[in-house]
Amino acid sequence: MSVQDYMSALKLGKKEYHACVNKGAYPYLPVLENLVSDDEIDSEVSLSVDQIPLRLVVGTCNASRTNAFAGNFMPLLDWGTEFSAKWASLSDSQVNEGIRDPIKVYEYMNKFYVLEGNKRVSVLKYFNAVTVNAEVIRKIPKKSDNPEVKIYYEFMEFYKCTRLNDIYFSEVGSFPSLMKLVGIEPDKKMDEDAKKDFVSCFLSFKNAFDSRGGDRFDYPVGDAFLRFIHIFGYDTVKKMTPSDMAKNVAKSWAEFVLLSEDSAVDLKMDPTVNEPKKNILSYLLPRPDSGSKKLKVGFIYENTPQDSEWCYAHELGRQYIDDTFGKQIETISITNVKPEKDDEHAIEMMIKNGADLIFVTSPAMTIASVKMAIAHPDVKILNCSLNTSHKYIRTYYARMYEAKFLTGVLAGALATQNKIGYVAQYPVYGTVANINAFALGAKFVNPRAKIYLKWSSVKGINIEEEFKKEDIHYISDQDMITPQCGSRRFGLYNNEDSFEHSVYKKINEEKNELQKKQQELDDLTDRYKRILAEFENHKKRSQKEREGMYNSILGDVVEVMLPILDNLENAAKVETQDENYKKGVELVLKQFQDVLKSKGVEEIKTVGETFDPELHEAVSSVQDDSKGEKEIVQEYRKGYKIGHRVIRHSMVVVAN
Repeated sequence: MSVQDYMSALKLGKKEYHACVNKGAYPYLPVLENLVSDDEIDSEVSLSVDQIPLRLVVGTCNASRTNAFAGNFMPLLDWGTEFSAKWASLSDSQVNEGIRDPIKVYEYMNKFYVLEGNKRVSVLKYFNAVTVNAEVIRKIPKKSDNPEVKIYYEFMEFYKCTRLNDIYFSEVGSFPSLMKLVGIEPDKKMDEDAKKDFVSCFLSFKNAFDSRGGDRFDYPVGDAFLRFIHIFGYDTVKKMTPSDMAKNVAKSWAEFVLLSEDSAVDLKMDPTVNEPKKNILSYLLPRPDSGSKKLKVGFIYENTPQDSEWCYAHELGRQYIDDTFGKQIETISITNVKPEKDDEHAIEMMIKNGADLIFVTSPAMTIASVKMAIAHPDVKILNCSLNTSHKYIRTYYARMYEAKFLTGVLAGALATQNKIGYVAQYPVYGTVANINAFALGAKFVNPRAKIYLKWSSVKGINIEEEFKKEDIHYISDQDMITPQCGSRRFGLYNNEDSFEHSVYKKINEEKNELQKKQQELDDLTDRYKRILAEFENHKKRSQKEREGMYNSILGDVVEVMLPILDNLENAAKVETQDENYKKGVELVLKQFQDVLKSKGVEEIKTVGETFDPELHEAVSSVQDDSKGEKEIVQEYRKGYKIGHRVIRHSMVVVAN
């Protein structure tokens, strides 16, 4: 049998070798010492013995055995060599009792390279084993600006909390995003139940993703998984059945396709030729004489037009639509919609009310817009933001920097003292672009002009007084009149003392004082909530620590006694003529089992169950079409657990 296995493995190795040669690729195992030099390594860290995914074991540490293996770890040396005999012996061991001795590997950039145990890896890969016990030494590269190195350092923080190798990303910042979305706290070990839920959730997504051909994309499955939970939310994804997962993956497929495309914006600096264009409304509006129902357009506001300049500007646009297209368009609006809280519900309500086109006016509601667009492909959803990274929605934004450039030209021409004030609210992308455009416009006509920037969102300062101290007269302030403050202080204006200015100043002072008191109240409320939460967390931690300490001590004691239990079970199975002896052994065995059961010790289920690397150790696999994929068909050694803690893994045979 071992000879047949070796010849089959040899065939697979030669097939891989010739395929690589035909493609012009390297046909042997990658060699770590050829991939990285000692100068590139910062340090080495022992990770002790652990079960590692066999699919991540990709090469060897030195070139001495390079010609013995193809790139898939299958053998290349003909039968009759010392190498083939040792390989066949290991094959017999895997079939009869399982390969138990751990291999020794170096881990570099989340890939494993074998230092000792190349043939064991080859045999295990031939038998389609999932994991292998390994003594792992991590080679940590020196920090650099290389994106791959940055991703790896993020991975190490994730690994510190989870001990998981299966998920990886191609973009910097992905691991911190994943940890935030899943609720993994930095420098804190992930709870075993939470870890099990995460692994199950990821594998369910991976199966659905790969079944649609996701494994053919040129990016790791982790990229798609992160985008998926970003849209639907981790709590929702966890609850998805396999069929729900498959349906939602299919609905979101355009997002995954987008990940493999170049999303760079094509910026055109030259003016285009004036060509007649059809107005977009001509595609949406029903003809006045067609008898069709009115186009229903919805607007969703984060605040109210009365207290938000942003919402007020959109509201003026909505009213203009009503006045201009009243016979063809009906508009509706919803105010005070909070992002990530009730934005999905608001969009859903508008769709139920018959909205054909929805303007979601806050960039913070982008994900909710994408999710609803996936669920309702017949409804057009537009989000007011600069984000263009989604296939299911369109974004829109005003080119305010053009107007700001012209305003800067005016300010530069009017400012006789070469000092110009500029008031902005928050340093978001559009605001920064506006500031730069204004400054360029002022410099265009007045090279000596200086721009003095103030942030209106900063509390505790009087912007008008600050500008007066600097003897600044011309100021660029908010872009339009707002309903909450009847003032002419908008756009470009001359900062002069007047009755209107005094009223405006007093209103601002009272507003600042009110904001200060509100902030103090918010701080006290937050402090109370934090103290209360810390107290509750302390109680929970204390209880969990007590339980964990008891289970840990109990598990250590039981682990030491398990060989005695194994011997008793073996003694009970021995045929004997002495019935009293047999009954005595069985009685002691039952007493032993009853004591363990009373302490919460359970046997791990095996035969008929699906293989779980958290509970089972696969010593071999068999081809059996009557069994399900990864179904356990035989138990070599019983395993035991207390609660979620595994005292000893079950040794099993798994069907392919």
